[in-house]
Amino acid sequence: MKYISILGATGSIGTQTLEVLRNSNNSFKLLGFSANKSYSEIINIINEFNPEHVAITDETTYQRVKDFCSKNNICIEVSYGIDGLNKVATLPVVNIVVTSIVGMIGLVPTINAIKAGKDIALANKETLVVGGKLVKAEAQKHNVKILPVDSEHGAIFQCLQGNKHSEVKKIILTASGGPFRGKTSEELKSITLKDALAHPKWTMGKKITIDSATLMNKGLEVIEAHWLFNMNYSDIDVVVHPESVIHSMVEYIDGSVMAQMAATDMKLPIQYAINYPNRQNSVVEYLDFCKIKSLTFENPDISTFKCLKLAYEAGEIGGTLPTILNGANEVAVDLFLNNKVSFLKIGDIIEECMNIFSYSNNFTINDILETDNKVRKYVYNKYGD
Repeated sequence: MKYISILGATGSIGTQTLEVLRNSNNSFKLLGFSANKSYSEIINIINEFNPEHVAITDETTYQRVKDFCSKNNICIEVSYGIDGLNKVATLPVVNIVVTSIVGMIGLVPTINAIKAGKDIALANKETLVVGGKLVKAEAQKHNVKILPVDSEHGAIFQCLQGNKHSEVKKIILTASGGPFRGKTSEELKSITLKDALAHPKWTMGKKITIDSATLMNKGLEVIEAHWLFNMNYSDIDVVVHPESVIHSMVEYIDGSVMAQMAATDMKLPIQYAINYPNRQNSVVEYLDFCKIKSLTFENPDISTFKCLKLAYEAGEIGGTLPTILNGANEVAVDLFLNNKVSFLKIGDIIEECMNIFSYSNNFTINDILETDNKVRKYVYNKYGD
């Protein structure tokens, strides 16, 4: 049996991870999890999985959960804030930590989990985007596996199995194109929040759905792929594949291309990551190739969707520039979700921050956090009123 913790158990990836655990024939035991405000979901998880520890990042919800467990004599440790996240990430008996919490808040607990010798099933993009150099160094030092949960990186990971890294020519990340594929900048001026949240293929949280619409999600995945698979940015391609049947590909030096194909369902890469190197019976629908009418591919429009271009630029320059990119994006998306800025303004804000903030190639975790904080304050102060 494997013992598991989940950071962000009530989010999109977290809830699907719980579904995988329900179908795992008791091969996993959930020891700890974290959540934010979803009180009823937190109580349901406690009642169903009987974990030993829960961390709550919202103070009001923390107090409600603590009171509920006390009144009902539920034997569970309830903790609050970043200290609670670090506790869940480093529980002594845990073998693997699923890091599905969204945003920069996931960076420090993930690094602490690595230092504690826990394998990481990684769904938190920000961890590698802003701290890839530090994270990889710690993982190597502590002999920890970083197992990708994103469907694209999970696909590449599978396509690399049994092959030599020296024989890889390039990796190819597929993108659905989001809800605005083919639209011009002029058409995007009138985009509403409802339009942007209507993803054609994937059901995700709001922030990731907006990132998909701007193609920033794919840009962040490019930076992640650089760190996960030790590839130069010039050898990481993005291709738009609207059907989302092929989740990504690897091209080898002999011209062979290996593609991982499956239903559009995040439970598969989650299941593969937490069971690696083994496979379990499917928790998703099997593909029926006779029902697939066509597979189409096209180049991404980086002129209209400049977030992808900016991500490549930040990744190639490196240092703390990806932190500036990510921090500006997180705030800009939050402002868009709250109707403070327009859809196209998201890319403009990111570009502005990349131009005005200085970056460093020698940095610590504290440097990352300080840079992120400066960028966030700037964007909120300028555009949040």
